[in-house]
Amino acid sequence: MTASPKPILRELPAEITSERVLIRPYRAGDGAALWEAVAESREHIKPWLPWGDLHKTPEDSEIFVRMMHAKWLTREDMPMGIWDLSSGRYLGGTGLHRINWDVPCFEIGYWLRKSAEGHGYISEASWLLTQMCFETLHAQRVEIHVAGGNVRSAAVPLRLGFIHEATLRNKTKITTGEVRDMLIFSMIPEEYAAKTAG
Repeated sequence: MTASPKPILRELPAEITSERVLIRPYRAGDGAALWEAVAESREHIKPWLPWGDLHKTPEDSEIFVRMMHAKWLTREDMPMGIWDLSSGRYLGGTGLHRINWDVPCFEIGYWLRKSAEGHGYISEASWLLTQMCFETLHAQRVEIHVAGGNVRSAAVPLRLGFIHEATLRNKTKITTGEVRDMLIFSMIPEEYAAKTAG
């Protein structure tokens, strides 16, 4: 596939799958599933994700997914949902954010509903996106940022072979008001090639 110089013209897969998960852009009608997952997990995700309180009603979640779909279409941001491949259950969100198409460089973000934690879904989904970044989007750099103290989240990039490149001290404020460090993990093409070859 020849890459277009204009991101909005980039052809991207409609969905990507592994043995257990399906990742795809949000679309109209996904709001109900998102609402259910946020309602189940609101207190669990609240310290790390400031947008949880924006989902006050199912309608809020439907507006959110439609706005995310619009960002996907323009390639301004690339938010996606994670779905259980066998049951079709919505598991959480992921995507490529803070995109620099000139490099290209992408940041993988993720969150998981409380009842789906501990099964390796985020590692599986993040690896799918890592593959897409290097193999389809020809990334020169892929990053994962994690707030200090979020131990489970920080374990994901290490498990996938990302390098803990930096700790930015007092870089972010979580929703509780505490100032935290930001951990920066990265992978570049040579590291990806070595991992996939191994």
